[in-house]
Amino acid sequence: MTIEDIQNICRQMPSVTEDIKWEHDLVFSIGEKMFCVVGLDQNPTSASFKVTDDEFEEMSNKPGFKPAPYVARYKWVLIENINNMKNEDWKHYLNQSYDLVKDKLSVKLKKQLGLV
Repeated sequence: MTIEDIQNICRQMPSVTEDIKWEHDLVFSIGEKMFCVVGLDQNPTSASFKVTDDEFEEMSNKPGFKPAPYVARYKWVLIENINNMKNEDWKHYLNQSYDLVKDKLSVKLKKQLGLV
């Protein structure tokens, strides 16, 4: 998995924006709410994303994963090396993170983004 692979998955989702925050993180958002953050100048490359409440504890304790700094209370996990997860799993978790964040957006914002 590469940063470009993650970009390609995220760019296929409706109304996704992408920008650089904190000078070295590639951030994917929906309605200005983040759903994936990729560290650009790390080796190995790490990434964070939101998971369901039920998955959070299990994933946080998997080898190579941990609660994401600053956002763990919102059920975000950090994968320490993006190559340690299969492409199919990336598609699942990125789409799920997108949906979890999108579902929290206001109806008005969803309409503005063409998501309703």
